[in-house]
Amino acid sequence: MQDVSTDIVADVVIVGGGGCGLAAALAACDAGASALILERDASPRGTTAMSTGLIPAAGTPEQRDVGIVDTADQFAADIMAKHGGQTDPATVNALTAASAEMIRWLQSHRIPLSLVTGFLYPGHSVPRMMGTPNRTGEELMASLSAAASRAGADILPRACVTRLEALPSGRIETVLIARPDGTLERIAARTVILACGGFAGNPALIADYIPEMAGATVHSHPGNKGDWLQWATQLGAATADIGSYQGHAGLAAGHAIPILWPTITEGGIQLNSLGVRFADESRGYSEQAAQVNAQPGKVAWSVWDARIHAVMVQFDDYAQALSAGAVAIAPDIGSLAARMGLPASQLEQTLAEVAQITARQAPCPFGRVFAPRRPLAPPYYAARVTGALFHTQGGLVVDASARVLRPDGSPLPNLYAGGGAARGISGPGAAGYIAGNGLLTAIGLGRIAGFMAAAQALAQE
Repeated sequence: MQDVSTDIVADVVIVGGGGCGLAAALAACDAGASALILERDASPRGTTAMSTGLIPAAGTPEQRDVGIVDTADQFAADIMAKHGGQTDPATVNALTAASAEMIRWLQSHRIPLSLVTGFLYPGHSVPRMMGTPNRTGEELMASLSAAASRAGADILPRACVTRLEALPSGRIETVLIARPDGTLERIAARTVILACGGFAGNPALIADYIPEMAGATVHSHPGNKGDWLQWATQLGAATADIGSYQGHAGLAAGHAIPILWPTITEGGIQLNSLGVRFADESRGYSEQAAQVNAQPGKVAWSVWDARIHAVMVQFDDYAQALSAGAVAIAPDIGSLAARMGLPASQLEQTLAEVAQITARQAPCPFGRVFAPRRPLAPPYYAARVTGALFHTQGGLVVDASARVLRPDGSPLPNLYAGGGAARGISGPGAAGYIAGNGLLTAIGLGRIAGFMAAAQALAQE
């Protein structure tokens, strides 16, 4: 294979065309810089497209319009409380402080975001999720792609980055890419943003860094191989929380469709194949994933009712689950037990125990508080689920400006990171993840990185 001489130069070269990369490109173009996205696939998609596309933000006009009082400080406190303060507070504060402006900025680029109400995700003290009309990541990605295109960003598809070529100082001069025919090309870059996904698609890295999820179902973009980990560490970059991840305890077994967590937080429960509960389901869907995988066959049943069903119909993922036959609907306990393949007597006993706990007539053996939710009532809904690995949350250490740092805290000269390539804000494991942490660091850090990299590149000119 022959190297091709450098014939493309960009102010900001962005590796990865997911939500983080598109946000970075949009911001760079807004700042007056040229932005080039290198995307290994035929079109931008990434992990963002597989999500619900919900982005949390505090102090938005949409919250105020419905009487919700929220602040950046309150949002930051919620994030830090979930993992006991085991992440960088400066990054958390930077992201939460800019979150309302980030939403306004996205809306100014014709990305239709509205407040999600009717339920509260674990870890959030108030509703603050903003989503597109159908609450899908595909919808968010389509809007971001269109906005980046309108802003003048260039996307080079089927461009697989193989190496970052840098001076001894660590300053990256060129990015080496491989094309589908094997040709190598060099892209000259004034600044580089690593906006590629994590490493959920690399079984070897998962076995090394997240052994509890080795062999688990992976519901993530297959291109998330973690190549950035080698590139950046060879340049002297620091990493942190590399074992952190977002799991999900509600992936419909055999269907690869998420049964979203309001089915549980609104009063639903999870049972194993013996028909008994095994954990406090309300703590969070991320840490519950390993609990589900510890059950016989690595499966469980999520059970909810018509009241919760009415909350769920706003989500396109839920409609897909219904259409795919992933959800069983039954008029009574006996019919539900037959659909689930469980003894009716055991299911009746479990539901009776949960009704007592919900009515505060008995303590929950796992410490869950169901109040003020009402007991489950027929008709019932259920889905057979497994614990899945959605995406990793650890990565390169960045500062509040999204600059990649060395172990001594000094920044690499012209390298930025966000999304799955950057250290997230979920702490060291799975339990620190609250809904939206992934897209907050993807869109939030991507936006910050885009503006900062553009300013640096234009100053060099």
